Amino acid sequence: MKERAATPTACESCRSRRPHLISLKSRRKPPHLDTLRRAKLFYTLDMKRTRATDNAPEILSWAEVQRTHRIRNGVYQRDGRLVSLLTDFGRINPCYPDAHADETGDTIHYTGAGRRGDQHLTPANRALLAAIESGHAVPLFNKLSVGRWQHLGYWRVTHATHHYDAQEDRMLWRFTLKKVTGGG
Repeated sequence: MKERAATPTACESCRSRRPHLISLKSRRKPPHLDTLRRAKLFYTLDMKRTRATDNAPEILSWAEVQRTHRIRNGVYQRDGRLVSLLTDFGRINPCYPDAHADETGDTIHYTGAGRRGDQHLTPANRALLAAIESGHAVPLFNKLSVGRWQHLGYWRVTHATHHYDAQEDRMLWRFTLKKVTGGG
């Protein structure tokens, strides 16, 4: 049996302008299609695991957190819009003394961006301020230890102050976060 010549076909997944060659004999697809299938499978498995453990807090890896929060800094914003937040409640980074404001845990005082010296109106802090106006909710991830994270749910930024903190001996931006419950 003769092998037919490879037929050029345009890829619908990656929308490449250059067509991929698929051999009619082997019917092999470009390798990135297998990667997409694997990613969908892992996402499905992650969703099943999350549903199965709704009662207990799930421990996430940095790779899982990074799907949403794509940078190592605590405030992730894109084009001035707040996307997500990280915290450790001052356990690992004492220069960011985030704290629960009440015993219910539904309010957090979140420290703005800026590790040393006075905190200024940086793009990250501007995004936090803009989130007060827009009122949209963002995910908050808590760092438990190296490579171990916990998703604390969705939170809205409701208030902001810029004041001198005597304990830190610097000017800090402090933002009030309120937990979103129910349908949002």
